[in-house]
Amino acid sequence: MEEKKKKAVVLLSGGLDSATALAIAKADGFECYALSFRYGQRHAMELECAKLVANTQDVAEHREIDIDLAAFGGSALTDLNIDVPHNVDDDKIPITYVPARNTIFLSYALAWAEVLGSTDIFIGINVLDYSGYPDCRPEFIAAYETMANLATKAGVTDEEKLTIHTPLIDLTKAQIIQKGLELGVAYGDTTSCYDPAPDGASCGTCDSCRLRLKGFTEAGATDPRKYQSKV
Repeated sequence: MEEKKKKAVVLLSGGLDSATALAIAKADGFECYALSFRYGQRHAMELECAKLVANTQDVAEHREIDIDLAAFGGSALTDLNIDVPHNVDDDKIPITYVPARNTIFLSYALAWAEVLGSTDIFIGINVLDYSGYPDCRPEFIAAYETMANLATKAGVTDEEKLTIHTPLIDLTKAQIIQKGLELGVAYGDTTSCYDPAPDGASCGTCDSCRLRLKGFTEAGATDPRKYQSKV
């Protein structure tokens, strides 16, 4: 009899990193449940890409959740009155940081995992080639995992404890891309752009696009995504 696969909830933004994290979870033998959010972001292209990735990677289920972080604003991704920076190098936490986003996303993933009977959550965060967001650090994930195991039914029983998997945490963008290509990730179905054109073409000059393009160059690969311009 075939062994039943363990279930995992995978946070899927439609970007390069989350698509790779999903592919890794599948390669590790998990039955994957993908979770995406319409959170008041300035464009819906990433959600269209999340659907493509979920279909391509044949997840068990893909859900989109509506929440409204635009009600608070404070980020260029959720407030149309704040411009997305282009060609900017800055050591400070960028204005594209969305306050508490990963905390909120993980809370939804935790709730779904508990209902599914899953003890595994995957998130594609990274601390090497990234924008300096505070909720992408290992310290944050460790603290959240501790909290999650205090806040759930499994945490007060003898059941298996929750694990938050961060398979990309110590990889460069180039290493992430190389890993994804090995696993057959269709990167043309993903977008990383904070400020795409109406037709979905990536800008090529926002912080996220620049990190992505740098990663493909260092990986010796060609980014299949359509761009308005490349730097």
